[in-house]
Amino acid sequence: MSALQITDLPPLPAREPDSHKGTYGRILLVAGSPGMPGAAVLAARAALRSGSGLVTVAFAESLAPAFTAALPEAMQLQLPEPGSANHDEEVAARLGDDLAGRFDAIGAGPGLGTSATSRRVLECVLAAYNGPQVLDADALNLVADGLQPGDCEERIWTPHPGEFERLTGSLPSGDQERIDATERFAAERGGTVLLKGNRTVLHDGDRFYVNLSGNPGMATAGSGDVLTGVITSLLGQGVGRFEAAQLGAWLHGFAGDIAAESLGQPSLTAGDLINYLPEAFRRTLEER
Repeated sequence: MSALQITDLPPLPAREPDSHKGTYGRILLVAGSPGMPGAAVLAARAALRSGSGLVTVAFAESLAPAFTAALPEAMQLQLPEPGSANHDEEVAARLGDDLAGRFDAIGAGPGLGTSATSRRVLECVLAAYNGPQVLDADALNLVADGLQPGDCEERIWTPHPGEFERLTGSLPSGDQERIDATERFAAERGGTVLLKGNRTVLHDGDRFYVNLSGNPGMATAGSGDVLTGVITSLLGQGVGRFEAAQLGAWLHGFAGDIAAESLGQPSLTAGDLINYLPEAFRRTLEER
């Protein structure tokens, strides 16, 4: 069985002297909704800590004041409120049809909700963008509920076991079952699947890895939102989809391990993972 170790990792994106913020990726996060704005903040903070040059977050315009206060470094793409006049047409107009020309990668789902409004937003995004992308959380739930995401080989699916069961009707247990199940999923759906768990499994239909970083303290609200931000950031910096999933899984878990060294596992929060991402990046670069 192949397990991901630090020496097996693909290289992290280099920081070149002659560069600018556009060099390090322009990403869009479609995240957050009334009642769940924190997911968008966590994903965006994680993306910025993972090296993104420009992070834009699309959310309902009523969330703007809270989001601005929590994360002034990120840009905003404000969408109309649920139930507003001409909502669907206005969503499409504000997103535009040139997402591929404006963004290098997209991450969708954290805190998005599964309302008709959220469904329309996701449909518009996926119709306008077929490049590197991460589908997580409520984006996966909407697909499980019948939304057709279209074909995209540059897609990374990041379900936890419950979401995977909703998508496939099965809940594999044990490493080999999880490897086999993710291989089938990748063959049927395309792209790369990252099945979260005690030993996160990645598969793209040809290659697989089992990630060993991380600890039980990371079983906390918002942890998956952080992972979405990390992986989307790496995609935006030009890392390939399988490699971005590898690096993202490792760094996310490694940040959790470093945080647990200082804080202990029971007290870990998703915010702690973000705070220790810089140290995870530093140690990974030094220990390769």
